[in-house]
Amino acid sequence: MKQKLYINGQWTEGHERDIELLSPYTGEKIASVACASQAQVDEAIQFAVLAKETMRSMTAYDRSVILEGVSQQLVARREEAARIISMESAKPLKAAYIEVDRTATTFKLAAEEAKRLYGEMIPTDSVPGGEQRLAFTKKEPVGVIGAITPFNFPMNLVAHKLGPAFAAGNCVILKPAEQTPLSALLIADLFHEAGLPAGALHVVCSRGKDIAEFIVKDERVNYISFTGSPAVGEQVRSNARLKRVTLELGSNSAVIIDEDTDLDKVAARCVAGAFSNQGQVCISLQRIYVMENIFDEFIEKFVACTKQLVIGDPLDLATDVSAMINSAAIERSLSWVHEALQQGAGIMSGGYAKDRIMMPTILVGVPETAKVMQEEVFAPLVSINRVSSLDQAIELVNQSNYGLQAGIYTKQLEAALHAGDQLQAGGILINDIPTFRLDHMPYGGWKNSGIGREGIKYAMEEMCETKLIIINRS
Repeated sequence: MKQKLYINGQWTEGHERDIELLSPYTGEKIASVACASQAQVDEAIQFAVLAKETMRSMTAYDRSVILEGVSQQLVARREEAARIISMESAKPLKAAYIEVDRTATTFKLAAEEAKRLYGEMIPTDSVPGGEQRLAFTKKEPVGVIGAITPFNFPMNLVAHKLGPAFAAGNCVILKPAEQTPLSALLIADLFHEAGLPAGALHVVCSRGKDIAEFIVKDERVNYISFTGSPAVGEQVRSNARLKRVTLELGSNSAVIIDEDTDLDKVAARCVAGAFSNQGQVCISLQRIYVMENIFDEFIEKFVACTKQLVIGDPLDLATDVSAMINSAAIERSLSWVHEALQQGAGIMSGGYAKDRIMMPTILVGVPETAKVMQEEVFAPLVSINRVSSLDQAIELVNQSNYGLQAGIYTKQLEAALHAGDQLQAGGILINDIPTFRLDHMPYGGWKNSGIGREGIKYAMEEMCETKLIIINRS
């Protein structure tokens, strides 16, 4: 299978040597993907600049129709889309179906929000000097958006860039992750079929970071939306200079288990949160703090649930855990496990890799200084520690440099409200794992977890300029 670039409404050969896309699970070739040159990206940006006025002047209804059409097409091509996700990222097929369904919903939400983009009236007569004036605001698209997406949700995170961008009337230069371009190219095909104007979307695939840096630095690109690591996020923010950015940079999300919790239900839920998509989720459950008088019972149930996971081929519907994205990710994760063990942690499961798959790994009694507690693991690895009080647990959760989402399981209303007040994160989940996300909710973090918010309505606000208009009636 050979895939071309999508530039100015046309499928285009790349000027660089093709990217040979290999399966993370089998190592076999999946496809050849065209690789864009800097000159081609420069041309794509120029086409986007020329298309700005077309998108800006398009009615909200017409933008909504296009987005709704993409959503409907994706539903019709659900099987194809899920298999593409599963092949290129090794995401288990059952999870890939969920991602496709979420992506269709994300575009549908964008279609609805396209009709609700409006400003407000300003009461000028509420202050002296404002008499006989009429003032209102309106929202206008920022223009050209550079979107850089990761491998772990190769379709839905593309939708979280494109959906709000087009709903607000912008153009987009999309640079998908090197390992997962096929999902993005499928979405481009859907927009092409839905009648998106030429020049509004460009998908430029490439190796390494040079093309992404070129997009971020280019002065014709008005806004950057990036999802990835904090280290790269810092570079993006620096290279973007004064242009607006949204950065979703991950976390090491934690949950607190209070002593009155239904452990059978919670243990199974926590296993799903820790090991779904091989832990390669920005809000994967990485740290669990359990009250000491239920710690042993929780561990027993958590280990038992983990042993029930099916490990193997991502295209098998029974599979729960499959290959990580590459061997380097496995090696890094296992080195962090080894470091934690050297510092005195215990291991209840996993701690090794087999056939490109890192086994679900459970560490206990992990020192807070270990990398698995301080950094984002992005692997099927969870650390479980005991605590003696709610306040101690909150303090440990907050010690992290990240703050995307956190959770607590408790039947005590006061404990839930106290945790909601004191936990330092962009989202607080009461009686659920921090791995939960709905696509229309505000999603973003504190501290090193990023800047700005995703979620269609909230992303649209980021992707618009506010213009104030004042009419002197005197």
